[in-house]
Amino acid sequence: MRQAGSTARSRRRGRRASSGQRLFAFDRRLDVRFVAGADEAGRGCLAGPLVAAGVLFDYDALTTRELRALSALNDSKQHTHEAREELYPLVLRSAARVVVVSRCVRGIDDRGLHKTNLAALRDALRGVTADIAEDVLCLVDGFSVAEFGRPQRAIVEGDATSAAIAAASIVAKVTRDRYMRHADVAHPGWRFAEHVGYSTPSHREAILQNGVSPLHRMSFQSTAYQQLAL
Repeated sequence: MRQAGSTARSRRRGRRASSGQRLFAFDRRLDVRFVAGADEAGRGCLAGPLVAAGVLFDYDALTTRELRALSALNDSKQHTHEAREELYPLVLRSAARVVVVSRCVRGIDDRGLHKTNLAALRDALRGVTADIAEDVLCLVDGFSVAEFGRPQRAIVEGDATSAAIAAASIVAKVTRDRYMRHADVAHPGWRFAEHVGYSTPSHREAILQNGVSPLHRMSFQSTAYQQLAL
């Protein structure tokens, strides 16, 4: 029985190790030195900011050691909280640049969720590509970003396809989750540390019991918010 369990664990490790190799291979096939990826966290939340991250990889400078360290890199949704926290510093050490952009709740309500999301992704990409004179290709998870002067591609399910986008998804998710866990102390009663703002049964129950907090989005631009009659 122990041998079977050990074999299963080995297979899981093999699958996880291959994910980073597959994602980096996709970026390398783009045949440019610099690949920038952007992704966001919190778009479908009822509460809390929207956080976008941009990550720039320099494929002339990435070392074998760094690639091995990121062998488990994948879409942040495919990882546990603990695994994302382990990958976060590895991304920071391996990337040429990392930029994080946060948009507050009131800004989301004023501008609308979609416009806010696109602007945050654009600003994250601008940040990581600023002053890069050589060719750089910008990849965005599912969207094209307007008013942006760099070559770009919208990649469907990009966080599970491109290393740069997956790295950005890790940075955005970890950054936002940390903020929401700190917010739980300032706004007790809504269980932000548990659901980090997403529309879970416990979150909806907390809103019905306590009303909305200053961190709750009051616009109806979010499809998730339509689940509540507030």
